[in-house]
Amino acid sequence: MKRITLLAIICMMTISSALQGQNQFLTPETLWEFGRISDVQVSPDGQTVLFGVTYYDVPENQGVRDLYTMPVAGGDAVNITNSTHSESAAAWRPDGARIGFMRSVDGSNQLFEMNPDGSQVTQLTSIEGGITGFGYSPDMAHIYYTKRVQVDETVKDMHPDLDKAHAYVADDLMYRHWDRWHDGKYSHVFVTPYDEEKIEEGIDIMDGEPYHSPLPPFGGSSQITWSADGQYLAYTCKKKSGKDWTTSTNANIYLYHLETGTTEDLTPFNDGYDRNPVFSPDGRYMAWESMETDGFESDKNRIMIMDLSSRTYRDLSAGFDQSSSGFAWSADSETLYFVSGIHATYQLYAVDVASAEILQLTDGKHNYQSVAVAGDALVAERMSMSMPTEIFRVNKTTGADTQLSEVNQEILDRIAMGRVEERWITTTDGKEMLVWVIYPPNFDPEKKYPALLYCGGGPQSAVSQFFSYRWNFQIMAANDYVVVAPNRRGLPTFGQEWNDQISEDWGGQNMLDYLSAIDAVKEEAFVDEARLGAVGASYGGYSVFWLAGQHEGRFSAFISHCGLFNLESWYASTEEMFFANHDIGGAYWEDPQPHSYDFSPHLYVQNWDTPMLVIHGAKDYRVPYIEGLQAFNALQLQGIPSRLLFFPEENHWVLSPQNGILWQREFFGWLDKWLK
Repeated sequence: MKRITLLAIICMMTISSALQGQNQFLTPETLWEFGRISDVQVSPDGQTVLFGVTYYDVPENQGVRDLYTMPVAGGDAVNITNSTHSESAAAWRPDGARIGFMRSVDGSNQLFEMNPDGSQVTQLTSIEGGITGFGYSPDMAHIYYTKRVQVDETVKDMHPDLDKAHAYVADDLMYRHWDRWHDGKYSHVFVTPYDEEKIEEGIDIMDGEPYHSPLPPFGGSSQITWSADGQYLAYTCKKKSGKDWTTSTNANIYLYHLETGTTEDLTPFNDGYDRNPVFSPDGRYMAWESMETDGFESDKNRIMIMDLSSRTYRDLSAGFDQSSSGFAWSADSETLYFVSGIHATYQLYAVDVASAEILQLTDGKHNYQSVAVAGDALVAERMSMSMPTEIFRVNKTTGADTQLSEVNQEILDRIAMGRVEERWITTTDGKEMLVWVIYPPNFDPEKKYPALLYCGGGPQSAVSQFFSYRWNFQIMAANDYVVVAPNRRGLPTFGQEWNDQISEDWGGQNMLDYLSAIDAVKEEAFVDEARLGAVGASYGGYSVFWLAGQHEGRFSAFISHCGLFNLESWYASTEEMFFANHDIGGAYWEDPQPHSYDFSPHLYVQNWDTPMLVIHGAKDYRVPYIEGLQAFNALQLQGIPSRLLFFPEENHWVLSPQNGILWQREFFGWLDKWLK
């Protein structure tokens, strides 16, 4: 889709709205009009921001990503690519004279370069099978790239005469992960000399190992980085296979020496996740994100730093009861900037390397998602419940911010958003819990509204100031619902104790926290307590299934997306067993059986009596779709009004435009049927 076409449509809709003399409300279609910012990069001289924006064409059911630049000091954004291709992984060359990016050629990504104004586009690689990422060494002598490499035998390797057979054979675990079956390929890191005319195939520094870097399913270029002098390449890898891989989070940082071709494990002392290394500009230090506990994916993310000359290390976040991520060094190597969550928001912080003193730089009802150093300022991505991601410049000293990009301002100007209120509610055990309450845009305190309890996923994922393109609180409010979104027990940004409490207690205190939140808000005169619903996905979907058997008549409608229904069948069919072992307590066949299985919703299905919509995707291997089918069948067999929405091509999420709009229509169709 041409960018000008979308702008014309937006302008026409804006004019139409103005002529009507009123604001519009958020709709499913509007969510897919928003441009989605990603991959914000600051030029080496700190003067220019490079970023990508994806726009979606709903009729074509696809998106196209273009690249833009704009001054750090402020000014208009300039579209430097405008093609039918989607450009990705854009990065400044270290001298700032060119920009590298990936573009699809005959179905696989290759490395291209262009001038900062978008001119003189050149294809640099023709790597068989394509590449999945790349990075320049600071001295521009080398690049690394990643690609998928065939290591394990496939059925066709084993039986070459059966060329039309299609099957998978497994002798160990991890035969499927997230949304794909294991095809014998692994993501490997390659190193090769940099040539601005043509880049040849490089050396596989993982040498045929059956391991991945970056880590699947979500690891990216932040897990691989060059040393300041360009002589070493650090990469994140979990060098385990099969059962060992699926039961452990023990990923380490490895250092590849270009001169000798040898690899060194830099973090053998830690048993949990070690990821995302970042070298200081002076070459003295490496900082990285580290979790201490093996098997616990939601442990505190520490700020570890290593003196590379002595290989000594220390935790700069000792005593700091928050997780940290997204590290960026100051030019003088004395300060490390990062993102950390506090009270269901994500803010920018700085830590002094010498003293380990941590300073909070920003505050407010928003989520910062990244940070980069731009001379005397910081550049960061920021969102809130009422605004998709935009780019901000932040003062290093005062934390004052200035919005740089206005990718979605035309749309936001015509959309009426609901008020977002922060409430602190007392729980059954006397704790104070933050609950977001989102009001309909034209809220009338004299009116009685239905209310929705939002059950968060994870389970350890903060109900923060995120802007979602599916679980969007503002679109729920725009449909005339009061939204109640509690940060119940088991969520980060309120200290590690609050975060950790939920493990092995899925049906315990956190469920009481949900009820405390909805019970408090339903007392408001503007809430109709006879029209309450509960909705959620993943652990939130589990929460809906659990509440359906325990709610004592509070709710009149439920929606569960990719929820866990039977903990025994889920345990035996999910893929990352470290999560199940830590949060559930182990296998159901253990003697004694972990008490968490007493919290399995299927044990209380005889108490279900409330209408429910069940949603699932066929390619969801984290919570396999049979969980949703079991729940729907139980509803149907008991004669309870119910509906199944099944997506054959979606995974744990719903990612395509038309499926996303369908999801919203069915979601509100169900709620409106039973709550209005």
